[in-house]
Amino acid sequence: MDRCVVLVDAGYLLGAAASLLAGDPSRSKVTVNHTALITALRERAEAETGLPLLRIYWFDAAPDRRPMPEHRRLRVLPRVTVRLGALTRAEGRWVQKGVDAAMHAELSELARNRACADVVLITGDGDLLPGMMTAKEHGVAVHLWALQAADGDFNQSEDLVGEADERRVLDREWIEGSFSLRDTANLFPAPGARQEIAKILAAPPAALPSVVPGVVPSVVPAGVPPVVRPAAAAAAGVAPASAANGRSQPAATALKVVPTPKDLAGRAPSATPIAPVANGHGAHGSAAHANGTNGHGTNGHGAAAQAGPVLRWSSDRGWVDRPAPEPAVTAGDSLPTLAQLTTSEQRWADREEDITSIGGDAHEVGQVFARRWTERIGDSERLTVLWPDYPRIPHRVDGELLRYAARFGLLAHKDDQIDEHDRYAIRAGFWKELAVRVPGGSMVVDD
Repeated sequence: MDRCVVLVDAGYLLGAAASLLAGDPSRSKVTVNHTALITALRERAEAETGLPLLRIYWFDAAPDRRPMPEHRRLRVLPRVTVRLGALTRAEGRWVQKGVDAAMHAELSELARNRACADVVLITGDGDLLPGMMTAKEHGVAVHLWALQAADGDFNQSEDLVGEADERRVLDREWIEGSFSLRDTANLFPAPGARQEIAKILAAPPAALPSVVPGVVPSVVPAGVPPVVRPAAAAAAGVAPASAANGRSQPAATALKVVPTPKDLAGRAPSATPIAPVANGHGAHGSAAHANGTNGHGTNGHGAAAQAGPVLRWSSDRGWVDRPAPEPAVTAGDSLPTLAQLTTSEQRWADREEDITSIGGDAHEVGQVFARRWTERIGDSERLTVLWPDYPRIPHRVDGELLRYAARFGLLAHKDDQIDEHDRYAIRAGFWKELAVRVPGGSMVVDD
């Protein structure tokens, strides 16, 4: 049949739109005009396929598969069919169940029954790859639509991108025609104070007979002694609260407050250094030192402790200070990475080139990475600082290079061991490309 069908993964569509407009994939961040959205989808699908629309299938999830208000609004719109999967709670977050399977089944059934000639897929999930391949085998043209990503990168499975017949990107301008940021300021207004609480707050506070440091300045009922912090009371010379038998306890027998390690670390060092106790000699040395005599603390049996908290490592030989090793920093570590030099538009172009032009050979991958890095850094003279450290690649750049190579299936585990041959080939391609583009490289890199 010469008609087109649109299959919408609502989780992808709404999440990607919220990420682009609000910087957060949560649906609650945006408001959707469903009538305008369905109209825009229909008009664009008919314009790009040149065929009349048969139906728009909206795939989403809901608790117990019960339609939410937005689903009820959608399913009464003309040419819209809503298919719901289950929304379950797993490990503290909501997880969709059955949505991908429903899309796969619908796509395969439409193609098998020749109900349409073109299918528009709005999704990013690679699980639909088998359904897409089945539709193509039955003679259906598959159009894959993506939403513009917030970071400029792809937000779809590369397998889907590579298998689709046609690809389009719904940009910010198109998205803003149906989506808008939600104003959360008035969604949860601050509740007014309850009437009985308002009366208490409006009543004047009772006057205290005297203000003592450490006493909580609040309204104290008659017959109840004020709350006094032991430390503040001792500093002010005030005895703590009376005991139950009516007799006041002296300050010396007040409740003892055990300081925490944080409290000890924040205290100022005492005037008399305390020597670590070792075989009982440290205490005698401290007392002799305080009295000005020649005790054990001054003849080497007890060393004075450093002022303030000191982190140490313990060992069998006692407390030994171990300074942290200084990382090796080279001149190449100050160079910007490829990600820092790449714009959003260039990310799209790079991914398109990777999918269509790059074969995936390890040596070629290293060369492509080096070519892009050299071209975008601008002045190739800046890269001459790499030659003294050859064949070492700066740590940040080397990690980025290997992550880039991993997208092509390189660096995979083979026989339970990482293929080091691919790593060497990737780095060799990197250096070979730099030798052609950076002055002084021919003297270092051998072909």
